[in-house]
Amino acid sequence: MPSYFVVENLLTQVEIPKDRSVSLTLHHDERVKVVLFGLSAGQELSRNSTAVPAILEIVQGNARVTLDSETKELTQASWIFLEANLPHAVYAKTDVVMVRTMLMVGADAQRGPGIGTKTGW
Repeated sequence: MPSYFVVENLLTQVEIPKDRSVSLTLHHDERVKVVLFGLSAGQELSRNSTAVPAILEIVQGNARVTLDSETKELTQASWIFLEANLPHAVYAKTDVVMVRTMLMVGADAQRGPGIGTKTGW
């Protein structure tokens, strides 16, 4: 039986706290790790990098995203592919909901906590 995981509405999965950011692991297995972020306006995910390739998706809001030394002004429905070890940062110009998908193939990844994976759901 095929295995899959569905989140019908990402926006209902995160409540953005005032003057803070929050993250929730939606799914984590040996191939991918998917994390949902909610950032209130003015909050920032400071410069960091991942040891594996990653995808950032802006689901809601406006964000200034720094990719190495280049800055992009992004809005809802923006999509970014990041090579491994690329420094990046995200500043929320408005309340932002964002998904980061880390592609764990070839990485030494262990399944972690999340809201779950359903088989035949």
